[in-house]
Amino acid sequence: MIRKTNQIKTLEELPKSLPTVQITVPEKVYITLMEMRTRKYTLSVVEGDYVKIGQIIGERDGGYFTQPIFSTVSGTVGKVIKKFTYTGKKTECLEIINDFKEEYAERVLERTDEAISKLSKAEIIEIIKENGVKGLGGGGFPSYVKMDTDKPIDVIILNGVECEPYLTADYQAITKDAYQMFKGLEYVMQAMGTKRGIIGVKRTKHALLKALTEVKESDFKDLNCDIIPVSNYYPQGWEIELIKNTTGIKVKPGTLLSEYGIIEYNVTTAAAIYQAIKFNLPVLNRYFTVTGDAINNPCEMTVRVGTPIPHIVEAAGGYSIDGDKVMVLGGPMMGSNLMMDDAIVSITVSSLLLFKPQEYKEEPCVRCGSCVYSCPANLQPVQLMYAAKTKDGDAAKALNIQNCIECGLCSYVCTSKIHLTDFMRKAKKLVK
Repeated sequence: MIRKTNQIKTLEELPKSLPTVQITVPEKVYITLMEMRTRKYTLSVVEGDYVKIGQIIGERDGGYFTQPIFSTVSGTVGKVIKKFTYTGKKTECLEIINDFKEEYAERVLERTDEAISKLSKAEIIEIIKENGVKGLGGGGFPSYVKMDTDKPIDVIILNGVECEPYLTADYQAITKDAYQMFKGLEYVMQAMGTKRGIIGVKRTKHALLKALTEVKESDFKDLNCDIIPVSNYYPQGWEIELIKNTTGIKVKPGTLLSEYGIIEYNVTTAAAIYQAIKFNLPVLNRYFTVTGDAINNPCEMTVRVGTPIPHIVEAAGGYSIDGDKVMVLGGPMMGSNLMMDDAIVSITVSSLLLFKPQEYKEEPCVRCGSCVYSCPANLQPVQLMYAAKTKDGDAAKALNIQNCIECGLCSYVCTSKIHLTDFMRKAKKLVK
């Protein structure tokens, strides 16, 4: 089988530091109506309605939780249209036609520091829930659910490890929004009655460690928070790895972190919690990376949630090649390939990778064991591949497919170029 893919070695050929470019808010945004953990939605607006920034326009239903849906621009509600999203599939999105007035909804308000200091745990959780804050590291798990526990929480951990190649969005966020991250951490610690915070960052990211240390020493001297450098390897950003390397606690896959007295958030999620509590704002913008050898100007930018990919490509100077190209929303290891650029930026997306296609031939498995040795979850990818091929859900379950984090290492190290991660996803669906 012949496949077209990107080659990670091209990282060495790309600029080490990407320039920042300004991007306008597009004429239309498309707000995802269903996301990875939701299956139903209801809208509270109809075509032709006028909406404002931060206005609730509907609700997603995840069974045991709900998520409000927000407009990220002011303007007129359009049609429900299917667009490609981070899933790699077309998803229903609500079109909103921007009037460029940037009018904010009446619900958006600033709370005083005094008022925030008096908020109870239940009130802070409700504010986070009402503003739809979720895991911005890619997981998309509702942030309020992690806090809604009776278990005593000993430590709040912020994950600043951006471990996939090419990605720089969290790097941008830490250098620009470190104050907001500390405040978000402070609010969560206040709510949970937690006495210790941790921020984990790669020890090779000297600028980030410096930025965090300076903000800590100038504005948060009384906050008991350790900034801990961690090793530079993949998948260091996996919460189980980060927890082990910052606290020494070994978390069993599949168990709730609250059982260990831990809550873990991405650093950008902490900043979003600050925005929600201080200003009653949902996530409106994402720091965004556009890079690869098929784009003219690899760069960083700040993108409004719902922005179409062609608008981003234009801001980055357009494609450097005609015809086929490899397009990935997300990182090269865990992102989703796009069939075309009719896609949009949703709340959990922070990068677009564009590469010239490289052909390779997929060979039969030679049972070399590379995927087994490399799996951070200690799984048997080859056996799981056979379970997926034979549609044996019982075998997949017995092989603990539920512990797979879809990190992509099995595909990356495979000497036969088999896309094992695809089979892991298929095996997961058999169990579900």
